[in-house]
Amino acid sequence: MLERLNEAMEYIERHLDRRIDVSDLARIALTSDYHFRRMFSALAGIPLSEYVRRRRLTVAGAEVLAGQRTLLEIAVRHGYTSGEAFARAFRTMHGVGPGEARKTGASLRSQPRMSFRLVVEGSTNMRYRVVEKGEFRVVGRKARVPLVHEGVNPAIAAFVRGIDPETLRRIGELSDQEPEGIVSVSDDLAASRAEGTELDYYHGVVTGAAVPEGMDAIDVPAGTWAVFENSGTFPQALQHLWRDVFTQWFPSNPYRSRPGPEILRTRLSQDGSHADAEIWVPVERAGT
Repeated sequence: MLERLNEAMEYIERHLDRRIDVSDLARIALTSDYHFRRMFSALAGIPLSEYVRRRRLTVAGAEVLAGQRTLLEIAVRHGYTSGEAFARAFRTMHGVGPGEARKTGASLRSQPRMSFRLVVEGSTNMRYRVVEKGEFRVVGRKARVPLVHEGVNPAIAAFVRGIDPETLRRIGELSDQEPEGIVSVSDDLAASRAEGTELDYYHGVVTGAAVPEGMDAIDVPAGTWAVFENSGTFPQALQHLWRDVFTQWFPSNPYRSRPGPEILRTRLSQDGSHADAEIWVPVERAGT
C-alpha cells in the first residue's frame, strides 16, 4: 500500500502544472477516492488539496524568483485564472506578494515533497474485530459542529451539556443492539477532514426502533464494520487511535474505508480522565 501511495505522490509531482484528479491518484494506489483522501490526511497530517496547493506555490515561488516567466504566465501555469487570484494565494503561503518577492528576492516558504515509509515500533497492540451488521438507525439529538483534531471538542461538549437528563433517558431506552448504550456518531464530514470543517454529530443510540417525535435520526444500510477497542487517557488516547487506524491498521490489512457514519462508544471513569472505548469504522474489502 505504501509503495502505491508513493507512486501517487510521484504522479502529483509530474502534474503540478495541470489539474490533478483524486480519482487518478486513487487508481494508482489501487483504492477508492474516499479511502485515498482519508489515508492521505491521516498519514500526511494535512488534506490532499492543501498539500497540492502548497506544492504548487512552492514550485511557483521558485519560478517567480528565477524571473524567466512573467507573473501571469506562472499564475496560469499553476492553475490560477487571474494574476490577482495567484497573488492572493502566493501571499497567503509566502507572506509576500509575487511582484515584491521578485523585486526584493524575498525569502519564501517551502512545502517539501512527501513520501511515505513504514516505521515499525511494535508499541501499539491494536484490538479489533470485523462485524457484518444489518441495517439500523441512529436515533438521538443532532448538531452541526466543527471538526477538532486534538483535545476536547468544545462545540460537542456544549451540545451534550445542553441535552436534559429526561431526554437522555428516553434516548438510552431505545438502545437494542451493538454498540450498546449512548454513542457518539460522526457523519457527513468534509472530504478533506481538515480542522474546522463541519460534520453532523449525533448523541444517540444504535437501534431498530421507530424514531420518536422530536428526535433526529440517520438510517444506515447493512455493511461491514471494523471495531477497534481502546483504553487510555481521555480524549488523547481515542484521538491517537483514530490516527493509528489509518496509519497502521489499514496499510496492514485487506480493507479500506467506505462512506458512512463513524461510531464511538465511550465509557468514562468517574473523574472523566480515562475512557474505555470502541470505535466502529465502516469498511469494505480492498479490491471490491
